[in-house]
Amino acid sequence: MEKEENFSKNNCDCGSKGGSKCGCASGFYGLGLLGAAIYFLKNADTFWMGVLGLLKALVWPVFLVYKLFAYLAM
Repeated sequence: MEKEENFSKNNCDCGSKGGSKCGCASGFYGLGLLGAAIYFLKNADTFWMGVLGLLKALVWPVFLVYKLFAYLAM
């Protein structure tokens, strides 16, 4: 029983050297999702562009990495 408790404690240590293991990065993703949704909805001209904007907001890291690689390739 003690091994199970130690295992769950170690996996949810957000301040560990290994980085975010238990949802620490989900806060960053959540704020990014909210910001992207606001940005895309604000720039939408029609209802369907707003729906597309919400879908884009779900995958905003893809756009970020694409733009970053395009910038680095210059």
